[in-house]
Amino acid sequence: MRQRIVAWMSRRFEMQAEKKIKQRDILVFLHRDGVLYGVLILLTFVAGVNYANNLVLSLCFLVSAILAMSFYLAFKQLHGLKIELLNDDDVGQVDQPFVLRLRLQQNKASPRFLRIQIAEQTLCILMKEQSQDIHISLHPKNRGLYPLPRCRIQATYPFGVVRAWTYLYFQHQVWVAPQPVSISSESKLSHQHQQQNLDEFHDLRNYVDGDTLQRVSWKHVARDQGWFVKRFEQEPNTQIQMIDYVKMPSAMHEVRLSMMMAMVDQCEQEKRAYSMLLPKAELGVGSGIRQYQQAKKLLAQA
Repeated sequence: MRQRIVAWMSRRFEMQAEKKIKQRDILVFLHRDGVLYGVLILLTFVAGVNYANNLVLSLCFLVSAILAMSFYLAFKQLHGLKIELLNDDDVGQVDQPFVLRLRLQQNKASPRFLRIQIAEQTLCILMKEQSQDIHISLHPKNRGLYPLPRCRIQATYPFGVVRAWTYLYFQHQVWVAPQPVSISSESKLSHQHQQQNLDEFHDLRNYVDGDTLQRVSWKHVARDQGWFVKRFEQEPNTQIQMIDYVKMPSAMHEVRLSMMMAMVDQCEQEKRAYSMLLPKAELGVGSGIRQYQQAKKLLAQA
């Protein structure tokens, strides 16, 4: 039964790239303090009728009118509000904050007092302008496909006796890349990879500014024969790093992906071009933020 209710709510309150909150999307009911307010109305009505006291009945009708107005004002806080999801093709990473970016819009500038609850976080928003961006930090724990958690938007304006709320069930899903291995393990992996390349010497080429000093032929430098750089068969261009899943020194799938993530981060820090080879996917040579996002997404989907 619970699964059926969740599925029904997910269909009714689904959120695609953008959504405008309409009348059917808003739920309105008494707040916690509103229950006591309702009891007050009932007591004043009973007392006014029993004692035939017009003053008490007038007080009853006054507080009832305030309650009715509260229902309307709380409803208006959400009605007509447009919500846009700004995250397009972002990729998260395990144990690192993923920023969910939302844009709230309204037809004309008017104050809205909103409370947004998502993933055990509560944000109190005072919206005065026609458009306002909000950022919410989420913390994925596992690699792979990460469904965005349910979001609830609530308003208790103006007296807190009535609350109006709606839900957002995001249809957009985020891929989460693995967490890189520690620095010590990453250094060991890089050293092993370099040792494999050193075993397959090919020839020498002239030194170019930007080449790593680890590949310089110091024997030629010592003999004053010029500056040369060693070149190897598996790595004809020392500026390109080949990250191969098969060559990762581990039998565990997740550990191999974490090692590859560490090598990708290292290449990005060194501004070095790299390619990546996975069992069912391949990434061509490249560098920069677009290459980095594609690498993270492939590792998340592996």
